Amino acid sequence: MSHDAPYKGLTRFASLVSLIVALVLVGVKVWAWIATGSIALLTSASDGLVDVLASLVTLIGVRYAGRPADNGHRYGHGKAEAVAAFVQALLLGGAGLVLGIESIERLINPQPLADLGLGIWVIIGSSLAALGLVLMQTYVVKRTGSTAIAADRAHYVTDVAVNIAVLLALVFENNFGWTRSDSIGALLISFYMIWNAKGMALDALKQLLDRELDITDRQRIRAAVLGCPGVSGVHDIRTRNGGDRVFVEFHLEVDGHLSVDIGHDIGDVAEAAVRQLFTAADVTAHLEPAGIDDERLDNLLK
Repeated sequence: MSHDAPYKGLTRFASLVSLIVALVLVGVKVWAWIATGSIALLTSASDGLVDVLASLVTLIGVRYAGRPADNGHRYGHGKAEAVAAFVQALLLGGAGLVLGIESIERLINPQPLADLGLGIWVIIGSSLAALGLVLMQTYVVKRTGSTAIAADRAHYVTDVAVNIAVLLALVFENNFGWTRSDSIGALLISFYMIWNAKGMALDALKQLLDRELDITDRQRIRAAVLGCPGVSGVHDIRTRNGGDRVFVEFHLEVDGHLSVDIGHDIGDVAEAAVRQLFTAADVTAHLEPAGIDDERLDNLLK
């Protein structure tokens, strides 16, 4: 099963808007950093540059993931979103590490800042733009479940937090003369960037390594299958998140005396019941006579 048109349209629109907003914000922040000399603003501008690269990766990943299944990729191309998310995590973590080192150096050797009023207004405007983008991306993720858009949204949630930290640092330095507040703010932002990158990487790896869906989803699948007429039992449920959809396979037990046609119809009903649980799902039922004594994956895992 491939993406439907609304899914493609929403994810592509969100990724394109993210890229445009990131480009504008990084340009404004670089200009403000040059004017003020603030290391916190430099940290925010660098985070914005990572956002530009990440949004570009997301745009490419979403477009590639939207391709239909072909002879070489019969499960589709959905994992491209997880690859895009993992690349974003590497970019964010690397930027956080470099900026953390620079912040420590500036903390040891503080430097006076200039035109802090300009920096404060730039950060306020950037925060509002990033917040609006997060709200738009939240809507898209809710509608599509896109891993790449979710990872991109995590970037901009970080951006909002970064902007708040920069704003506080500039206000403290401007109003109270705390010369190291700029460096401390930048260092805290760096730690947050690294921490956020770790979470993004782990989420992406769940898809790339075919981790099972959580226990709640598996219980819902089992209940949906057992609730179908003619089903005697279900075992060997296997699941994974493919990025654009989830994949579900299970062995379906029915009365062994039924005809193949009737058993097939029961399997179709069970597959349809599972598909209704998710935004997009590829479901496969393997039909077996109830009570058959065969080697089961459930027993092997125990």
